[in-house]
Amino acid sequence: MEPFIVSARKYRPQTFKDVVGQQAITNTLLNAIEHNHLAQALLFCGPRGVGKTTCARILAKQINQDGTQHEDEDFAFNIFELDAASNNSVDDIRNLIDQVRIPPQVGKYKVYIIDEVHMLSASAFNAFLKTLEEPPKHAIFILATTEKHKIIPTILSRCQIFDFKRITIKDAANYLKYIAQEQGIEAEDDALHIIAQKADGAMRDALSIFDRVVSFSGKQLTRKAVTENLNVLDYETYFEATNYILDHNIPELLLLFNKTLALGFDGHHFISGLASHYRDLMVCQHQSTINLLEVGDGAKQSYLEQSQRTSPNFLLQALQIANDCDLKYKTSKNQRLLVELSLMKLASIDFDGEKKKLSSRLNSTDFIAPASFYKTKKAVSATNQNHQAAVPALQNSTPNAVAPQPAQKLSPTIIAEATPKSEEKTIATPQKESNTFQVVSDEGPTPTVNDAASMPSKEIANRLAEKRVSALSISSLKAKKAHELSRKDNTIDESKLPRNSFTEEALQQHWADFVHKIDTEGRKILASNLHADIPKLKDETTIWIEMPNGSMKKEIEREQYELMEHLKSKLQNYFITLEITVNETSAKKFAFTPEEKYQKLREKNPAIDLLRREFDLDL
Repeated sequence: MEPFIVSARKYRPQTFKDVVGQQAITNTLLNAIEHNHLAQALLFCGPRGVGKTTCARILAKQINQDGTQHEDEDFAFNIFELDAASNNSVDDIRNLIDQVRIPPQVGKYKVYIIDEVHMLSASAFNAFLKTLEEPPKHAIFILATTEKHKIIPTILSRCQIFDFKRITIKDAANYLKYIAQEQGIEAEDDALHIIAQKADGAMRDALSIFDRVVSFSGKQLTRKAVTENLNVLDYETYFEATNYILDHNIPELLLLFNKTLALGFDGHHFISGLASHYRDLMVCQHQSTINLLEVGDGAKQSYLEQSQRTSPNFLLQALQIANDCDLKYKTSKNQRLLVELSLMKLASIDFDGEKKKLSSRLNSTDFIAPASFYKTKKAVSATNQNHQAAVPALQNSTPNAVAPQPAQKLSPTIIAEATPKSEEKTIATPQKESNTFQVVSDEGPTPTVNDAASMPSKEIANRLAEKRVSALSISSLKAKKAHELSRKDNTIDESKLPRNSFTEEALQQHWADFVHKIDTEGRKILASNLHADIPKLKDETTIWIEMPNGSMKKEIEREQYELMEHLKSKLQNYFITLEITVNETSAKKFAFTPEEKYQKLREKNPAIDLLRREFDLDL
């Protein structure tokens, strides 16, 4: 049985043409070799697994070829690879410098490949400067690193720098497809795209993932097998979630999220993937940006179909909500609730839009009030007849009134005034002088000043309560005048009010009854404040109490009306007043904390200390 060789080694490129996704760099190196413009110090920098060391080996091999060697000649004697992670001291660099002086026995150049060169110490870098600037003509240095920013500037200035880029998803998927064909594996395009996305631009990682998935699924590489093995959320999850959001189906959306959590995914992964899904839907909105969608052909068709159901406004709001959730996720104490709330917001985007449309429509000054604003249960014809009957009565008392105009344009304020609260039918009537609308009831016009004198005060109050009129209309001014007349009729003669004398004991008894009443009603704070001091008589009609602080005084003053009405009624004296003073020194007689309460008990009964020690009690 032959030993297994991983794909990353088995399919490592042997020429520059086989290198994936680095055409600009490989073409530059080929032209430099062809025209003899190759620098003696090169720096290859870029992410992991993009071909830095591979290109260095291919370059070291090609510069020594002169056409007379065998095809399988690798010039191993001329290529020296040094791992700077384990050889980063000054002594290691000195040994390297000593070897550089010896010319090659076979070939033209000796190539020194120093991998992870950023791991060299500062002293090793300084020891390497002179040799790197002026090496022997037979020596070429190729430095490779993933962290260029850690290399000192004096080294960077002596090297020709090549920046390797990440492998695109398209290039990685095409290369995986080539390898699958070489191995006789039937692979779906969507499955290869998922592997390429998972690799995050590293070809070596993509090949490692490919080997793992092939070991799991065998010769049939499907999208389902890849998603199960890599533990990634399938496209279908996000398509299904978006369909629920567009249908405003919040229960099914929350169940789908719960199912996703049960599979082992966290909410952060779900919401970030949903944001990426909306980004992909956004690029499908325009023909020119479809190329930005890096998915397989099957998934691309699904994206195009779902993008037709969405609008750019919806996608922008959805992206904002998902992005806000993504930013707040790590700092949230209830992360699941945060994601669920964001999902409910996503499913309510269109509802919010309808509310904004209705609000803007109501705020428009050109809004024509429909008949439903003025008519409730009766027919339109009956409304018009009642209105015609009401107009003459209105004109007798209001000379400047005019007949109502049909389909008048109303402002939102007038609509609010004209909208009935109950089933009473109202009609909006324009006024010339005030430029407002008066609401006329079917029961008759607003009572005039002359009619108010012969009308009972209760009936006037009821008529005023039933009316909904503008504050500046003539009818409202007349109604206000009638109300003032009715108040004059109901003026109380103070000389007839009782003014009986009472004792301090009776005052304290009725005071305690009131405190007990409000305490049973649940008004504990006011009851506690009134219980803070015993009321006393300062003179025949003045009740005096003393509070320990100003806050209690203000609380009693704010609520004293009900107290005084109770006392006036019970004591049969409507001329009594309440005087409240503040004495902060009296606060010490009140016990608020457990310690203060315990001290009060000790003063009354010192034996409580014995009880506490006997039973080992604590406050």
